[in-house]
Amino acid sequence: MLDIGCGSGLPVTRELSKRFVMTGVDISGEQIRRARENVRHGTFLHSDIMALDFPVASFDGVVALYAIFHLPRGEHARLFWNIRRWLKPGGYLVTTLSREAEEAYTEDDFFGVEMYWSNYGMPEYFAMLAEAGFEILKSSEVGHGYTLDAPKETHPMIIARAV
Repeated sequence: MLDIGCGSGLPVTRELSKRFVMTGVDISGEQIRRARENVRHGTFLHSDIMALDFPVASFDGVVALYAIFHLPRGEHARLFWNIRRWLKPGGYLVTTLSREAEEAYTEDDFFGVEMYWSNYGMPEYFAMLAEAGFEILKSSEVGHGYTLDAPKETHPMIIARAV
């Protein structure tokens, strides 16, 4: 399994590592350091996912939770094509996306760090995924997962299969 934007490895990568061989990628060196501490069995790469290439059919599944909208939206379609190539036939993608399209912006203090955002809306994402070779199995909503006093929000979550 590949975890794009794995962060500190908690909780997703650690939980998945109980059943799968995990590879995590994050652009933050500090988050990769934490992931290596938090997840005993896994490979962690400090990199921009767009700078990496894995062999064809390397993974049974890819998760990208709360990550894709931190890449320039002009790269999203290419990332979906890459993920499709990296997945074995019938492999799964689980990802959170954005409901509405927004031009790129940077938030100066997102829980203490600068954070970049850029996204399309769901109609564009459905079209990109279909064009890249995915069948949408389920579309639902999930919360942001923070336990802080943050505004309640939800994100679309997609489960798709490589066809």
